[in-house]
Amino acid sequence: MTLELYLQWGLLIVVLAAFFVFSPKARGTRDFFKGSESSSREPNVFVLTSGLIISWIFAKSIVNAAGLGNDYGLLGGVAYAGYYLSFLVAGYVIYQLRTKGKWTSIHAFLNDRFGRTATRIFSILIAIRLFNEIWSNTMVIGGFFGDVGSSGYYISIVLFTVLTLAYVLKGGLKASLFTDVIQMLLFTIFLLVILVMVLPSFSGNALNTDFWGVWSFDSGVNLLVLALVQSLSYPFHDPVMTDRAFINDPKKMRKSYTIAAFIGGICIILFSLVGVAMRVSGSELALNGFARSFGIPLLILVNLIMLTSATSTLDSAFSSFSKLWVIDIRKNATISIKMGRIAMIVLAIVGTIPVFLNPEILSATTISGTMVIGLAPIFLLWKLSAPRLSFYLSVGIGLLAGITLIQGWIPESWYWTQGKYADYLFINIVGTILAFAAFLIPYFALKWKSK
Repeated sequence: MTLELYLQWGLLIVVLAAFFVFSPKARGTRDFFKGSESSSREPNVFVLTSGLIISWIFAKSIVNAAGLGNDYGLLGGVAYAGYYLSFLVAGYVIYQLRTKGKWTSIHAFLNDRFGRTATRIFSILIAIRLFNEIWSNTMVIGGFFGDVGSSGYYISIVLFTVLTLAYVLKGGLKASLFTDVIQMLLFTIFLLVILVMVLPSFSGNALNTDFWGVWSFDSGVNLLVLALVQSLSYPFHDPVMTDRAFINDPKKMRKSYTIAAFIGGICIILFSLVGVAMRVSGSELALNGFARSFGIPLLILVNLIMLTSATSTLDSAFSSFSKLWVIDIRKNATISIKMGRIAMIVLAIVGTIPVFLNPEILSATTISGTMVIGLAPIFLLWKLSAPRLSFYLSVGIGLLAGITLIQGWIPESWYWTQGKYADYLFINIVGTILAFAAFLIPYFALKWKSK
């Protein structure tokens, strides 16, 4: 084992052991599921904003940002940052649901409007999302400890998952929010250090099309428009985002989500510069190789960024799944920290199984984002008292769009644009339009019948 690997293993164990030691222990169900002991001690704007940003800057999103910067120049980073519009959409809609609709959760809204079966279907969709978050992020961590299939790869993934699970079992959402602040501060410091190393490579001569990219649909604009379209629905199938929108004052929540949209997007663009730098220099993209070229200190920094971002995603997924099972699914059952911890353990085990099947990391985001486009009209048009059929038709259109994308049923001659993501863009735009139509037709039919 090389010195670099010894340092990486030591880093993994020391950081996660420190999180376990210093993270607070939940003293009651409100601590564990809401992140606060009482309404008077709810998370403030800084804590909530930090949690939102770092929980969305996944290990896989950092890899994707660097990869897109390498593929498309700065345009790739801007395109990927487009997904952060999701925070503005979620913040505005959930603020309305809380202040005007008086609902206390997404599930309460869906149950009142569309019934228990619809709520269960929604729960399945977000459970799949949380399941994907486990394996897609731990696989990135494993790649820093060995090639896919190696013992180092698998051992690091299992150890990372177990140590992260340990501290979130201790404190639930309260521990997750506590470590989010630390993780965000660490991420900011490390990102600034990396930028100091990267920015000198962009001399005046380097600021050409390799840096900026070619702003055309086949060179990255497809992804930018796709991100903006999916942002209308994407946030509502992310329980990490929606759960945290109900844990403090509505105005503070809306402020946190607005700030998170801008800061998070900027962080993604800045990290994409790592890929842009390698594009400009003509180097092959490899975060480990990039960091190693600057020496062991930067390699450690890159590992810390990946470690903290993946940890924040995992602990948030565990706490969200715990709340989903104990509070949202098990209606009228006793709210128990013990059951919450059991739910976390189950997700950790089930979510790790795909690691041994070597799935595609990108599929966790792109496909799931298409399958939930039917959620857009359900939440954006929440003021309309639509019948239950509207929910099923809209969600059904989204699922059909995802299946169509996977199966490749749409011929290329139908696409409006060329290049990568042309199929995603076509299906998402058409699917979103059809979802809104499917949602509205039963609503207007019911109004016409009532006359």
